[in-house]
Amino acid sequence: MNIENSVVFVTGGNRGLGLAFAREALSRGARKVYAGMRRTDGFDVPGIVPIPLDVNDPDSVLAAAAKCIDVTLLVNNAGIGRPGSPLDHSMEDLSREIFETNYYGMIRTTQAFAPILARNGGGAIVNVLSRATWRPSQLLSAYSASKAAAWSFTNSLRMQIKAQGTQVLALHVGFVDTDLVRGFDVPKSAPAEVVRRTLDGLTAGKDEVIADEGTQLVKQGLSSEQPSYIDAP
Repeated sequence: MNIENSVVFVTGGNRGLGLAFAREALSRGARKVYAGMRRTDGFDVPGIVPIPLDVNDPDSVLAAAAKCIDVTLLVNNAGIGRPGSPLDHSMEDLSREIFETNYYGMIRTTQAFAPILARNGGGAIVNVLSRATWRPSQLLSAYSASKAAAWSFTNSLRMQIKAQGTQVLALHVGFVDTDLVRGFDVPKSAPAEVVRRTLDGLTAGKDEVIADEGTQLVKQGLSSEQPSYIDAP
């Protein structure tokens, strides 16, 4: 898909990776860029149209889609992360909270915008996933599970909406230098670089983009005798 003259909707578009997607789309000639966010007060980025959106609220998602019937590219970026290991007493409640945004939120926005994309010629959907899909962390167990579920959904979605001409791209990436992981002392990718690689892949017609070397190594290790997801730290 060509970004030039496209109409882009980015969930969680007010900061971090989402804002980087919005800005890069503009720089590549997008005709219009919507940024979905819970609170639009105080958001003032030239060229980016703020749209009230809470992916946890079905009515909010439907209202956003009704306002943005010209969209040709949906970027499912909204996501949350909370620490928690498998045997924590809070694991069940924590999983519900994280899945509500990272998995069910993605389903809601996709179902709301897929018919719009079809009417506008097919377009594309980018789903922001994670290295944790393939290399889960015991300290981010619920988050890892939510991203694994989102990956499975993405692959099923690709099969179904191929017939309407919609490209579905999965972005796999490790830690990105945003507020979400500010307290993590680990190597992080620059948001602008992740977005550049993603949109380059989208333009090239790819189904998946591996945005950093660490994630590439993890994927390569999936089929090894000792897979990368066994005894991961």
